[in-house]
Amino acid sequence: MKFESNLRRAQGLGSAKSGLHHWVAQRITAVALIPLGIWFVGAFIVLSTSPFEVAYSWLSSLWTATLAIFFVLVLFYHGYLGIQVILEDYIPHEFTKWAFIITIKLFSVLMALLAIVSILKIFLS
Repeated sequence: MKFESNLRRAQGLGSAKSGLHHWVAQRITAVALIPLGIWFVGAFIVLSTSPFEVAYSWLSSLWTATLAIFFVLVLFYHGYLGIQVILEDYIPHEFTKWAFIITIKLFSVLMALLAIVSILKIFLS
């Protein structure tokens, strides 16, 4: 018979610091998305009534392309982190959980790369 408390037994299961990096990364990306999101939505509203050539030349600017790429990277990383937490919390079967997490990670990377290549194609042309 063991006379350990539940807390003591839980300490042996893993470090409480293992989720700290994930938590901090999620908060940092959330804070970064506030100004980037306002910038993106504001630009989208202004450019929605503009001709194609104006939007094209706007995205051809170095600063705009850089901010757009940064926005895409932060957005997809933040989305991946959030979905990962949901999957870890609500899918009990380990293999299914990790299969979904790997699928979501690959999907996020591919979509971010597609967006970045599209931005770079406009910027470099």
